[in-house]
Amino acid sequence: MSVHVSPETGAAVSHLSGLAEVAQSYDGFLLDQWGVLHDGTTPYRGAVDCLQRLRSAGKAIIILSNSGRGARENEELLARMGFARELFDHVVSAGDDARDALLTEQDPFYRDLGRRCFLFARDGEDHLIEGLGLTRVESTEAADFLFMLSMNPPQQSLAGWRPALEAAVARDLPMICGNPDLYRVHADGTLHEAPGLVARCYAGLGGRVRYHGKPEPRIYRSSLQRLGLAPRRVLAVGDSLEHDVAGATGAGIDVAFIAGGIHRQDLGWPTPDTVDHASCARLFATAGWMPGYVVPSFAW
Repeated sequence: MSVHVSPETGAAVSHLSGLAEVAQSYDGFLLDQWGVLHDGTTPYRGAVDCLQRLRSAGKAIIILSNSGRGARENEELLARMGFARELFDHVVSAGDDARDALLTEQDPFYRDLGRRCFLFARDGEDHLIEGLGLTRVESTEAADFLFMLSMNPPQQSLAGWRPALEAAVARDLPMICGNPDLYRVHADGTLHEAPGLVARCYAGLGGRVRYHGKPEPRIYRSSLQRLGLAPRRVLAVGDSLEHDVAGATGAGIDVAFIAGGIHRQDLGWPTPDTVDHASCARLFATAGWMPGYVVPSFAW
């Protein structure tokens, strides 16, 4: 471990070669999926081994994902990539957090939404709103609210959905966003649009949006309840400053930033096993969020 002080902020960040250097200091871990464990199709080198070592050390683990899909589908995705179910305790997803809010929240925003939903999702994912008592409608003119859950770029895009957004904002329809990620890392390293970008556009047009998932406090409260641990005993691991670092910091949870994830282009990512400290300091100062730790990848 080496400690580097940002010349811009004066804050100290510990740079790690792997999680083994700090694992003994925490009892529970909140792990992001995309950009940390896998690229959507393949585990990152060392990720399965790192999970196995954490479990062997008796650590509680939650996969905390901004996916609009439910826990079961995410578990199946992880299993297909070689992440055995016994390697983690729970999957907590932004989509499940949004669905739970629709079913349980007494906030007037949810209580008064209505039942007719215009769904933004991949083709064939109507099941994402099953069990909520909602009726999916095919036009914003017939809708009571918008539900943003998933997308399949480039076939689905912000540009393609913009006419629906403009029609919806003219009717002052509220939106629930159950996946606030702006971009996701594709297997080839490129960034693809994600549902949060669509929700942010809608908010920019003047639409009312209620977000679920990281960095919103609700999903951290429920995750800590599942772990049964105080925030100081938990380490979050993620690759997004705006979601993982900001969310964990706001919840009082230490966070390890994965430099080789979604920000690797911002960092001019030299090699998979090295981190340019000066580039990290500049990125953190620009973003306004500072992790406690930086690690090249999710590895032991």
